[in-house]
Amino acid sequence: MPWFIFAALGLLLLAVLVFWMAARKQRAAGMPGGRVIAADMGSWKRMEKPLYDPKTGLAGRPDYIIERGGTLIPVEVKSGWAPGEPHDSHLFQLAAYCYLIECSTGSRPPYGILHYRNRTFAVDYTRPLESELLSLLDGMHAQQRRGEQARSHDEPARCARCGFRSQCDQRLG
Repeated sequence: MPWFIFAALGLLLLAVLVFWMAARKQRAAGMPGGRVIAADMGSWKRMEKPLYDPKTGLAGRPDYIIERGGTLIPVEVKSGWAPGEPHDSHLFQLAAYCYLIECSTGSRPPYGILHYRNRTFAVDYTRPLESELLSLLDGMHAQQRRGEQARSHDEPARCARCGFRSQCDQRLG
C-alpha cells in the first residue's frame, strides 16, 4: 500500500478521536447535545459583546449558548456542589440569560441549564419566572434611584472582582 493511504487513515483516526474528545468534554460540562454557539469560559468562541436589553438595562454573558434544533439554550456552569434545589440567585441569573436571548434574537428559549459540579438542572423559562425577574429588576432600579442599594456581601475577594468597584462607596478593603 502506498504511504499516503496510511497517512489518510491516520488523519481520519485522529479526526474521529478529536470529535470523540470534544463530545466527551461537552457532556462533562453538563451541556446538552447541540452546537455550541458561544462560550464565556476561556477564549473558545467567546462572545465579543454581552447580550443587552436597552429597555431594562440588563446585560450578561451565559457561560455557554447551545443551539439545539434551531433553539438557543443558555447554560450556566457553577463550580460548587449542587444544592437540593438551585439557589434563587442562580435561577434568576439563568432567567436573565433566557430573557436576553429572547430580546436579542426574538426567539424564546424554552429552558436554560444550570450545571453544578455533581448535578445538572434544566430550568423551564416560564412566563411567571420572567415576570418575577422583571419585577426584581424594577425593584433594583427603584432602589438605585432612591440611593438605597447596599452591598450584598461581606466577601473581600468578591468585592475585588466587582465591575462597579470603582464607583462603590461601600467597597471592602
